[in-house]
Amino acid sequence: MNPTTDAPTAPGRPITLAAIGDLHVSETSQGRYRAMFEEMSEAADVVALCGDLTNFGKLSEAEILAEDLQGCTIPVVAVLGNHDYECGVPGEVSKILQQAGVTMLGEQATVVEGVGFAGAKGFIGGFGRGELGAFGEEAIKVFVDESRNEARILENALRSLRTERTVAVLHYAPIAETVEGEPPEIFPFLGSSRLAHAVDRFDNVKAVVHGHAHRGTYEGATPRGIPVYNCAQFVVEPAFGRPYALLEI
Repeated sequence: MNPTTDAPTAPGRPITLAAIGDLHVSETSQGRYRAMFEEMSEAADVVALCGDLTNFGKLSEAEILAEDLQGCTIPVVAVLGNHDYECGVPGEVSKILQQAGVTMLGEQATVVEGVGFAGAKGFIGGFGRGELGAFGEEAIKVFVDESRNEARILENALRSLRTERTVAVLHYAPIAETVEGEPPEIFPFLGSSRLAHAVDRFDNVKAVVHGHAHRGTYEGATPRGIPVYNCAQFVVEPAFGRPYALLEI
């Protein structure tokens, strides 16, 4: 774990976070998001990309996104989503984006203007009493282990930060509240309460942003009351007339 600083960071001025998920950049998306990144740079201090950055996890798609990111003049942090794994080369997708200046969260955390950022892709598994447990067939245990591991990645990254203010960046949802609007039958495939449990262990987490639930709800809260925002562009656009959320941290 390599956060930007090991020492506690004193509170500073509020910063503005521009967060968006589910860009789904395809091979026909050349130039689609460049103007948006330029606009974000004027409106915010940092950008968070909440996964599903590409449509199929193709390197060509990542390269198109990397080109558009040249329009961004402020720091960018990101996590991958399930779509970014489709072609089986998520590490290479991450490398392309890192070369474009993006800080990929997960095994590392970072600090921007005194605010910590930690993240993980997350995984499925369900919420509350409906969360799947590791019992029975080996396949179920492997499934639950993956869900637990993503929560551990998030928790370890959060623990590495000593900032007074921290933001957790995810792709999958940590609570059921922000996936409401999706068919109830697929709720367990949209996230896991284990992610919320990880977040709620830390008093300095001020907000959680995620994507994935295209027809979900914009705002909710963890059991401890930490605000959670579904920043999938398909949720944010109808609410605000722009595809990204602006949050004061």
